[in-house]
Amino acid sequence: MAKRSTLDPVEEARARIRLRYAKAKPVHPGPGTLGKAAMRVARKKVPSKGATLSKLKLEWDDIVGEQLARLCRPEKLGPARGGRLLTLKVIPAAAGLVQHQTEMIRQRVSMAAGGDITAIKIVQGKFGRQAAVHKAKTIPLTPEQRDALISSAQKIEDKKLRDAIVALGEAVLTASEDVTDDTGPTDAPLPF
Repeated sequence: MAKRSTLDPVEEARARIRLRYAKAKPVHPGPGTLGKAAMRVARKKVPSKGATLSKLKLEWDDIVGEQLARLCRPEKLGPARGGRLLTLKVIPAAAGLVQHQTEMIRQRVSMAAGGDITAIKIVQGKFGRQAAVHKAKTIPLTPEQRDALISSAQKIEDKKLRDAIVALGEAVLTASEDVTDDTGPTDAPLPF
């Protein structure tokens, strides 16, 4: 078997002719369609199991209890080493208390979220308007109170105005004293 030299001009010419007529195959064929590329990226970023942040926000009072729910809110749910990271927004005055209870919070949230919450990050700040969800407790109106309210409004001649005043009176009398507005925490003492 004879070795051919790489400097042979005839062999070099033959190689050029073969390359000229050969169809080249791409090294990387590409994603194919935009949908396939989007799914490849989304599979890496979106968790395959567990609760979403909106589900945690809806069930937050039940997960951590009413006292802690007044002090902190879930803000963000992202990837972490070995699981997911939950970011909590905490009232600055209660940051120490919430920091002390992070392991208990992590365990409860992890059970509700499918067992993959591995870390909690605390961020101090005020709550937004939509974040505060307080269920108003009503006190039932006694028949004597209702009769007194209706009799005091009998002097008003306009029926629509009289009905509106009675409805307002019922709302004021049945509202609980511990209802707060939804702008955030009040100056009331903390519940611990």
